[in-house]
Amino acid sequence: MTHHLPAGTAHAGPYLVDVTPETAGWGHSALRVLQLPPSGVHTFDSGDSEWIVLPLAGGCTVATADDFGHDTFELTGRTGVFDGVTDFAYVPRDARTTVTSAGGGRFALTGARCTRRLPARHGPASSVPVELRGTGNCSRQVNNFGAAGVLECDKLIAVEVITPGGNWSSFPPHKHDEHRPGEESVLEEIYYFEFAGHEGTPGLGYQRVSPSGHGKGTDVLAEVRDGDVVLIPDGWHGPSMAVPGHHMYYLNVMAGPDAERAWLIRDHPDHAWVRDTWPAQPVDPRLPLYTAPERSA
Repeated sequence: MTHHLPAGTAHAGPYLVDVTPETAGWGHSALRVLQLPPSGVHTFDSGDSEWIVLPLAGGCTVATADDFGHDTFELTGRTGVFDGVTDFAYVPRDARTTVTSAGGGRFALTGARCTRRLPARHGPASSVPVELRGTGNCSRQVNNFGAAGVLECDKLIAVEVITPGGNWSSFPPHKHDEHRPGEESVLEEIYYFEFAGHEGTPGLGYQRVSPSGHGKGTDVLAEVRDGDVVLIPDGWHGPSMAVPGHHMYYLNVMAGPDAERAWLIRDHPDHAWVRDTWPAQPVDPRLPLYTAPERSA
């Protein structure tokens, strides 16, 4: 199984990226990245999965319908992933959804196989908790739009992480491939990357996954660039390294078989001590790169 999918290698039909449970060789997590031209329209069926439509660049209208009714959401979106928090739309399983974009854009569809059907809804950008995680050169920004405890879903967990150039994120390396109640979840994870360029020079970064002794022994050391995907069915994952001068963005999509929808992780025992050094260091002054807009009164 190939766990690093360079840009273009996971292309299918209208999608720049199309990772399904079948193509990934697992049971739950999915990711599609849809590119629409101006006035572009795309319709998809949810099937047995719940989905979040997340603008990466541009805005769109999301219209979804099922046996229970019809909902339409206007997503303002954003210029790009380094320019602001975005609003989004949750669409349930067993629905048909149409995404229309007057100005065109790029949109992530984060998905997870699920059992419960939850109502469609709009997630305003102002409701997204923006977290600064780590300090020093481990500082990064996490946009918790689809985190457990933030957005009600059946199985899906999804967040955005922005790592300033020269910093390390997903560090200490951690894993979630064993079911240990209250301590660790079993979650399949997808990383989708974008990078800030500099004067026409594209950015890049590096992603490490090492075997944990559980699962399939996943072992990855990949140079990642715009549009690349890394699949993590198991193993210690991290660091995710942004080269100096180029901010790194990744979208995390997670889901798994556990009854509880929770992000419970175990730090690598050789590197867990790094977390204890954070209180003595300042957060990288470049963060937050941006914050969520204020809620309207």
